[in-house]
Amino acid sequence: MSGPETAVIYHLGRVAYRPAWALQEAIKDRHIQAKRSGEYLPHVMLLLEHPPVFTMGKSGNDQHLLAPGDAEVVYIDRGGDVTYHGPGQLVAYFLLDLDRLYRDLHRFMRDLEEIVLGTLNEFGLTGFRVPKRTGVWVGEEGTERKICAFGIHVSRWVTTHGLALNIDPDLQYFSRITPCGIADRGITSMVKELGKSCDTNAVARSISYHFDAVFGILSQELSGAAAYEHLENLLDQKGMIPDLAQQPIMAVEK
Repeated sequence: MSGPETAVIYHLGRVAYRPAWALQEAIKDRHIQAKRSGEYLPHVMLLLEHPPVFTMGKSGNDQHLLAPGDAEVVYIDRGGDVTYHGPGQLVAYFLLDLDRLYRDLHRFMRDLEEIVLGTLNEFGLTGFRVPKRTGVWVGEEGTERKICAFGIHVSRWVTTHGLALNIDPDLQYFSRITPCGIADRGITSMVKELGKSCDTNAVARSISYHFDAVFGILSQELSGAAAYEHLENLLDQKGMIPDLAQQPIMAVEK
């Protein structure tokens, strides 16, 4: 195609982890199918939050799962160790065809971090990277606190999974694990660092803006019923997609 790459950003609300993972897999498979047939499909970003769940990546250690309690534990195919997802945390899943962007996973991770760094800056927070540790951090060097976690998987250069930005989650859940296998640093949130409330919709809009800016992509944003109908058409799975939504929390504001 001529012109910039395009994407669709779906604001999906609150979705249980396993159905959201299945949705990622379906979109990934659809993209791989399109690559083989020469069909052009826009890239996809899913913006949502999950009910409380711990996910364990491919390099995870069960000893880092200290006391999960009543939260579900799901073993998944992304890189990294154990992390927590739950209400108050904005999750962005990236279904991108890197064949059409660049074949460089290190650059891809840095670009995901750049999206978060730009978003934090808009809200008055200075984030930074820590050498040899994934994530975006805030605070003073030596006592830095992780505010955003990352983990990806790539199949035929189509990406899945992405990032989890703490806006205002219940941070006590992180005491039940050794987050990302790192025991000597804390976990924080935007609300904790700012000392005031932070609107999830505004953060989602900022993530969307910086996604377009960092990747040079022109995106269409969909929320509510329109988002689910569009996904049904993309995947040709009528009647399945709306069952994913448990509580719509995010909306596109024009």
